[in-house]
Amino acid sequence: MEKTPLAAGIRAIAALFAIAGLYLTVLGLLMLARPGAISMTAGAPLLFGLELAGPYMFLLTALSAGLVAWGLLKRNNIARHAATLIAIAGIAMLVPPVSAATMTANGKALATSGAGIIVRVIVAWYLSRREASEEFRRS
Repeated sequence: MEKTPLAAGIRAIAALFAIAGLYLTVLGLLMLARPGAISMTAGAPLLFGLELAGPYMFLLTALSAGLVAWGLLKRNNIARHAATLIAIAGIAMLVPPVSAATMTANGKALATSGAGIIVRVIVAWYLSRREASEEFRRS
């Protein structure tokens, strides 16, 4: 039985996870190779405080993102659920920065945190749709 082509939305979400994983991998390896060359805050938008655990947390998170991306491309339903949960957790973790940016009238922080929430809502919404669920059941 021949598989149908993977939906563009799922490919885009897998690419998003793969890019995030690649970014964290590069940062983690650079931190290990040249300590102090890169600030740990470079991973803050993706790690939400876990960047303080050091370069190994960067690499562990990168591995997780890579596994989710690979699972989405292979139509693994567990990867779909993991991606949805990661997106929902990201939404929850971005609420305080959005609130703080609103209170201080910081437009740049509000725009970046707000965009992060929007992207995560789109990911969670898309992967929760019936069409996406059926896409993973067909495999």
